[in-house]
Amino acid sequence: MENFTFAKSTKEEIDEIENELVEFNNSKVPFTQKESFISMSRTMKDEKGNIVAGLSAVLYCWNCLYIDMLVVKKEFRGKGHGAQLLKEVEKQAKEQGCYLIHLDTFDFQAKDFYIKQGYEIFGVLEDCPKEHKRYFLKKLI
Repeated sequence: MENFTFAKSTKEEIDEIENELVEFNNSKVPFTQKESFISMSRTMKDEKGNIVAGLSAVLYCWNCLYIDMLVVKKEFRGKGHGAQLLKEVEKQAKEQGCYLIHLDTFDFQAKDFYIKQGYEIFGVLEDCPKEHKRYFLKKLI
């Protein structure tokens, strides 16, 4: 057996590994968009330019959108800003050819919010973190 070493990855090494995976994936299921990943991240700001809410998301190679996070600042929660921001990103993604959105959230976060927005649970990870659940949701648009 060969000797190998392990080291913390650099940004360049992560990019190289990601490119290898992207190439493999494209060889198995051809991409439906030219770019592998398109940022769909958006911020919502008030009239003074202060951030009210933000959403981090990426439209990836098969016209699917993954939402990494959606956060509304504490003082603005419960006023519909999260729903507005989510609808804006869904609209932008659909214009880019997106048909499926998926995300995950914890039981102490926004599961009920996403269900109210038309998302459905397709999986649950128990005890992640301990004594809590992580929900995986999707929506066809």
